[in-house]
Amino acid sequence: MFCISTQVAALDFSTVVIDPGHGGKDGGCVHNGLVEKKLCLDLALRLEKVLKAKGLRVVLTRRTDVFVSLEKRAIISNRQRKALFVSLHFNASKDRSISGMEVFYRSPSGKGVATQILRSMDINLKGKNRGIFYEDLKVLRETAAVAVLIEGGYLSNKTDAARCSTAAHRDQMARAIAAGILAARS
Repeated sequence: MFCISTQVAALDFSTVVIDPGHGGKDGGCVHNGLVEKKLCLDLALRLEKVLKAKGLRVVLTRRTDVFVSLEKRAIISNRQRKALFVSLHFNASKDRSISGMEVFYRSPSGKGVATQILRSMDINLKGKNRGIFYEDLKVLRETAAVAVLIEGGYLSNKTDAARCSTAAHRDQMARAIAAGILAARS
């Protein structure tokens, strides 16, 4: 069962725009035999399935291995009414000892959503909670909706990579992210 506690101010949204990071010519990070763009798309499709089952409308910025510019991702999101934007990524570092999950936000409402999502991931997944962080990322800045960017783990870390490589973990991650999204909704 996926649960979280401690409410923050609820948001009113009926659509979730899921943004699988990278794609096409932009592979993202590549470590320990894993390619970020492939994991992002797989996680997005799993998250879509969970959110649709909960009655939410879902729009993806990409459904296949194609390149979509950051501007186009924001445009896709900005066409939606009453939406939440969730960009999915996996991280990497030259320091291979760094591991864990983190969520980035740019607005006060985004901070609330980031808090709910990371709390759910922390409760429901193995791995280190690295925290939520304000970041002026272009994809967050150009998106009119409340927006967050999730880093599901460090592919450069052998333990995180082994975990993220499994379909079962990505399925759990999708359910944990969905629980956090739903907790942020009014």
